[in-house]
Amino acid sequence: MRFGRLARSAAVLVAAPIAVTGLVAAPAQAHGTLGDPISRIAACYAEGPESPRSEMCVRLVEENGTQPLYDWHEVNIANADGQHREIIPDGQLCSAGRDKYSALDNPGDWASTAVTELPSGSEYTFDYTAAVPHAGYIEYYVTTDGWDPSTPLTWGDLEAEPFAVDDQPVAEDGSYTMTAQLPEKSGRHLIYTVWQRTDSPEAFYSCSDVTFGGEGDAVNTAVEETEAFSVDPAAHEDLDHDHGDHAAEAPVEEDAESAEGAEAAEEPTEEKAEEPEEAPAADHGTHASGGSELAETGTAITGLFVTAIALMAAGAGALHLARKRRGTV
Repeated sequence: MRFGRLARSAAVLVAAPIAVTGLVAAPAQAHGTLGDPISRIAACYAEGPESPRSEMCVRLVEENGTQPLYDWHEVNIANADGQHREIIPDGQLCSAGRDKYSALDNPGDWASTAVTELPSGSEYTFDYTAAVPHAGYIEYYVTTDGWDPSTPLTWGDLEAEPFAVDDQPVAEDGSYTMTAQLPEKSGRHLIYTVWQRTDSPEAFYSCSDVTFGGEGDAVNTAVEETEAFSVDPAAHEDLDHDHGDHAAEAPVEEDAESAEGAEAAEEPTEEKAEEPEEAPAADHGTHASGGSELAETGTAITGLFVTAIALMAAGAGALHLARKRRGTV
């Protein structure tokens, strides 16, 4: 729950400057991940992308950099269309087969939600953080009794059928919540979540490490107590989400394009002043610019370019108007 409130607030902060400038063809494509039991990517993000503490999160940043943590919400495949087992190779389930998130597949001592005081087979409330809600269904799988946590997760490590399915859930305060019966398990396991959209072939994936056993309430050992942010879930309601090429992960190139746009904006013509509308369609590489607006910033370069473009475009328009007035005097 705590991660969900934190993440949804961050999404609001990302959306605000984009809405103000109006210079980006499409906003950052924020979607979701399992918040409780917390997923690997969410737990590392909660530790802080720039200063993770746990061994596995430190390894993730060493191998993949900090950007995957700012993009915690898009461990996805654009054209999955329900063919998850066919398109995601064994050993790459947690990363959805994407190099950008490859460290999520590393076996090791990941922070876990310890269900140490909740008996297997009893009820548990799952909380899926949806930075942007979509129509679809969420499937919850669990590893088999013979799963070896010292090896990367394979499809054969999962039970053949999901132990719970949330079909066409309705998001409340930016979350999908569902109370379902836990499987009969004991000891360390992994819950694998698939969120398949029905308004698009896109799907999202997450791995949550858990430990079953005992009686009472679940204890989430993955995230420390933090002050919750206030959330405005309506902030994303009118956003047009153009997913583009999910394999495109080159925010530096986008910054270069922004620089070219800034130079073009200096020309005092009506055509040049309107040029920002022709900016390239945003894909998932655009998350780099979104991350720059967070409290714990990944890169401020893109944000500076966007601001520069806005100022230059405004100046070009003013200069053009002044010249027209001089011509009529």
